[in-house]
Amino acid sequence: MTITGSCMCGGITYAIEADSYLAALCHCTDCQKVIDPALLPISQRRRKNQKINQNQWTGGAFTSNAVVPRTSFKVTKGKPIEKPESPIHLMQTGTPTTYDVTGASGKINKHFFCSTCGSGLYTELEVMPDNTVVKAGGLDGGEANLRGKIDVEFYVKDRPSYLAAVEGAKQEPMFG
Repeated sequence: MTITGSCMCGGITYAIEADSYLAALCHCTDCQKVIDPALLPISQRRRKNQKINQNQWTGGAFTSNAVVPRTSFKVTKGKPIEKPESPIHLMQTGTPTTYDVTGASGKINKHFFCSTCGSGLYTELEVMPDNTVVKAGGLDGGEANLRGKIDVEFYVKDRPSYLAAVEGAKQEPMFG
């Protein structure tokens, strides 16, 4: 089965060849500092061809994700390019920009986002080298709903107290 997705401006698209995926919420403090733009009110979203202003984005209590085998994920429009001399790599429109963060594990979390609209796209975690963590808000065809079931919540130790555990989801204090 092919699952597709994109950033908000359409400059970057991707495809996942997988029949299933792990539906996960992550409450880690890094994920709380980023939010999928699809979850923002329309008044806060970027207009086409408007460059990202990082001061206009906000964080959230968690990210919703489809965790897929890394070999099943492919950028179909736009191409990731990196400049190793800088931790943030701003590139031309249609190219995923990366930002590396050292996670609680001491390993690198490589975040990919659109440098034009700012949409969070996916993350590659050194601690999960065989998987890609795709931000659910960018998925097409209703897949942002994660098929109506959350399998696991990660970093529940950092979950805000005003949020309850998702019934039936495995509760992991950190990465399981």
